[in-house]
Formats: sequence, structure tokens, C-alpha cells
Amino acid sequence: MLRKRLGVLAGAFNPVTRAHLALADAALSLVDEVLFVVPRIYPHKDFDGAGLDHRIEMLSRAGGRYRVAVSERGLFIDIARDLRCSRPDADFYFICGRDAAERVVNWDYGVANAIDRMLDEFQLLVAARQGDYTAPPRLRHRVHPLPLVDLYDDVSSSEVRRRISADEPWEHLVPESIVEMVRRIYVSV
Repeated sequence: MLRKRLGVLAGAFNPVTRAHLALADAALSLVDEVLFVVPRIYPHKDFDGAGLDHRIEMLSRAGGRYRVAVSERGLFIDIARDLRCSRPDADFYFICGRDAAERVVNWDYGVANAIDRMLDEFQLLVAARQGDYTAPPRLRHRVHPLPLVDLYDDVSSSEVRRRISADEPWEHLVPESIVEMVRRIYVSV
């Protein structure tokens, strides 16, 4: 049986940006489908802003051709293991930027070389974000570049929130289909 290649884009999506959609679109040249995953718990950052239901709704409105799922935990390995139950026929490719790849590869998992074993369960597709990412030689067979047509270095959820707080233009950073929703959620905060 031919295994499916499932691209997984996990994140807070607080809010969804054009960069998130560009990552998903670019990944479709390398995978069979893309799944946005919103974890309930984030191991590497505090969370505030839109609630889980709002973030799911933003993703549904912004990326209509992608599926959306919720994960109880936020580490890639936890998400991969949860997905394995419902998708035993799939190989997982986590989609991320250079900054997230560095965080995943260098995270202290409490066990030496834990990332080596994790990358037996999933692979990484890494887009340049304020520079290219070069994986350590021992991991390069499981970490692949993800070419983007345009640069999205300055597009991030935190930049959208910062611009909203500073009363600066932000609408061009999010998909047009969610501008009003973002305005309702974040401008009144």
C-alpha cells in the first residue's frame, strides 16, 4: 500500500497570517495534503489572544482547502503520535520556518539525542525565515528545505498583534477573509 505524505502545520495561529497559508501552499508541492493543527498546550511559550474556538474558525475561513485539527499537546512528537492513531497509513512532514526548526532540533527533551529518535517518526519541511536552516549532518536525511515563492520574514502573528496595539496598518499581513474577524477579536482587546 502506498503511504500518504501528510504535511502538518502546527501552531498557535494567533492570528492566522498570510505566511501560514504560504507555508501550506508551498508544502503541497511535496506532500499529498496539509493539516493545520492547533495544540491546546504550548510547551515553549505563553499564550494569550484569541481562544481556541476563534483560532479554529480563523483557520477554517482562511484556508478552506486545508483540514484543521486540535491536539492536546504541542510538541511535534506528541502531535505525530496522536496523529498516528488516526492516520497509520501516513508519513508526517512537519512544516515550519527556520526559527521553529531550530527550536525543535535544539529543545532540551531531557534525553540526549532525543531529536534523532523523534525524526524516525516524522520529518521536517523547513522554509527560510530570516535566513536558511542547515540541519546538523546526522539529521539532514530527515530535514528538507521548503522553498517559498515570496519572502515572509516580517509576517508573523506577533507582528500582527504588535501592529494592532500600536495602531499601525496590519490588514495586509492576514488573509482578506479574516480581516474583520481579527479586528473584532484583537482590536477590542
